[in-house]
Amino acid sequence: MGEAASKHSYSIEEYLEMEQNSLERLEYHEGEVFSMAGGTLNHSLLSTNTSTALGNAINKKGKQYRTFNSDAKIATSNKKFVYADVFVVCGKTETFPHTKHAVNNPTLIVEVLSDSTAKYDRGDKFHAYQSIETFKEYVLISQDKVLVEVYFKTDDVFFWQYRAYRNIEDTIYLKSIDIEVSLSEIYLNWEFQEE
Repeated sequence: MGEAASKHSYSIEEYLEMEQNSLERLEYHEGEVFSMAGGTLNHSLLSTNTSTALGNAINKKGKQYRTFNSDAKIATSNKKFVYADVFVVCGKTETFPHTKHAVNNPTLIVEVLSDSTAKYDRGDKFHAYQSIETFKEYVLISQDKVLVEVYFKTDDVFFWQYRAYRNIEDTIYLKSIDIEVSLSEIYLNWEFQEE
């Protein structure tokens, strides 16, 4: 996560106005506003590859799902607005009442990890996502090695199944949207680079 804009406590309306007039993406966390740091080339490549692979798999199955990239923000039910690298909405896209640019109902969320965001993506951000009723599956992609981690919410709302994929020939089954994506698609043209 980036730096806090200031110690001032902002309302949601102030945040939305501030972001509308900003050249950078801003996240909102219960009154605090944070600027989002730029990503690496590998981060961009893995995000784009994943979005493309998900979109292709969804289209092949003829599913009525929508795939979004990091240009769209997510509104959680605990007063947070955050950006995910990729997310999928099943059915009609629902938005936050005060802005049509924040989605309320993602089913699957993908984050490409970096040294500066991995702890946040695994901790506070994952916790915020869990407040979304429609959220069922979380995918974390490493950019410094071949590793994709998948968390799937079972019928017990407090229990998340965990699976890790480390082999480039592995295929991931994403239960929440009933599709498969291969690691070779996610890591297409990827080269290890220092962040």
